[in-house]
Amino acid sequence: MEVVYNTATVISIVLYLMLLCYRYAVGRKEKSSLPTNWPILGMIPALLKNIGRLHQVTTEVLEQSGGTIWFKGPWFANMDMMVTSDRANVHYILTKNFPNFSKGPEFKKIFDIFGDGIFAAEHESWESQRRSTKALMMQPGFQELVATTSWNKVETSLIPIMELVSETGTEVDVQELFQRFAFDCSCILVLGHDPTSLSKELPHLPHEKVFADVGEAVLYRHILPQIVWKLQRWLQVGKERKLKEGMEHFDRFLCHCFSLKQQGDTAATEPGRQDFDILSSTMRAVEVNGDDAPNISQVSWRDNMFNLIGAGKDTISATLTWFFWLLATHPAEEEKIRLEICTNFQVGKWKFTNMKELRKLIYLHGALCEALRLFPPVAIQHKAPVEHDILPTGHHIKPNTITLLSFYSMGRMESIWGKDCLQFKPGRWISETGSIKIEPSYKFTAFNAGPRSCLGKEMSFTQMKIVAAAIISRFKVQVAAGHPVCPNASIILHMKRGLKVKVSKYE
Repeated sequence: MEVVYNTATVISIVLYLMLLCYRYAVGRKEKSSLPTNWPILGMIPALLKNIGRLHQVTTEVLEQSGGTIWFKGPWFANMDMMVTSDRANVHYILTKNFPNFSKGPEFKKIFDIFGDGIFAAEHESWESQRRSTKALMMQPGFQELVATTSWNKVETSLIPIMELVSETGTEVDVQELFQRFAFDCSCILVLGHDPTSLSKELPHLPHEKVFADVGEAVLYRHILPQIVWKLQRWLQVGKERKLKEGMEHFDRFLCHCFSLKQQGDTAATEPGRQDFDILSSTMRAVEVNGDDAPNISQVSWRDNMFNLIGAGKDTISATLTWFFWLLATHPAEEEKIRLEICTNFQVGKWKFTNMKELRKLIYLHGALCEALRLFPPVAIQHKAPVEHDILPTGHHIKPNTITLLSFYSMGRMESIWGKDCLQFKPGRWISETGSIKIEPSYKFTAFNAGPRSCLGKEMSFTQMKIVAAAIISRFKVQVAAGHPVCPNASIILHMKRGLKVKVSKYE
């Protein structure tokens, strides 16, 4: 007997299947928070539903699944991914079998905005850039430049702004202040140019805002099928339009800085320190090698400068923002840090004099580590195997499969940090002898691990300690009443709505 499938029949079948899926999902929800793998659509509905709290949901799912899960995308989109927060897997991927885990072909598409800079580069290009960047950053003059630049910016810009808002009783978004502070410092250290974005006027600088657009766009490129975000880019709508416009502003800013260097104009550079910034040092190296020094605006230079400025700006500002929120919600810990500052220096208002002084701030260092554990600025790491591999957890993984390492989730895993993993406890970083405990990088992943571990780790602690000691010794920072706090949906763990605070001075 011939069966005729008319429109009504097809609709009935589809509705029936949807009802079955709905009942399955509801029944499953009572037992599990794992995302439903729908026919055709995969797990995309659950992802889109929870986009506003993506990192938190990922942590819940990984906790329930034992630390590793396969994310199934739509059957037509090639979006299947491995997501893990398992310490053994992370150690294997980043260190033990590092040669087999590259950025992968999808990374180049998703992170194309970084070009061939050190963050996105692979193989010989990455090795060459890392070697030269490390040599420049290890110069004694550069290390001194990091500290003096940070303190000068704190003393001349950040402290006056906080004094002003304390006197007027107004609220201020400290995330905004920290982002501007970190951007100015990064530009001085990398380009030898101070854009002065941190001032009482808080001027709108489009080239400073582009990094937030990059973080959001990159995360959405992981979530949306490639055809969707590429269509958005072609049509110039949504986050892709913001990204393109922001990068155009930043490229013009870089060209301006390059031009100043080529002309020998150092008027906008910190006096007496311009010779140690990365751009100046690179130009000297080009001249020594006999290359044509004026040709410094080539694409590879632009990519690396963008990568380095972004790394410095976003990681410092994000960590400081979460750090001061944690202190505001844990006043007893804040008082311990303030007591440490007063005890070691016997002054009410701390001032930077030398690097040796910073090493005395042990409890402050522990508190910063704790903030980095709970809120790592780079929340997700993207990898892909070159060859078929088997992870320590027994999961088989095919070549070029996107593999996401959730550093955010790792900081909240009881299996890694114990039953008090969700608590802010700076003391967990202090040994019985009073020194800082050193945790393995594959456990404390805030600065990555293995051959690609962060070159700027010590530089970051120097900058953050200077900012923290200066503020804590002078001001009481309290979160504004009713201000909501949650992570943004971004690769970089900024706060979604900033951090509005009230500031009062210690007399």
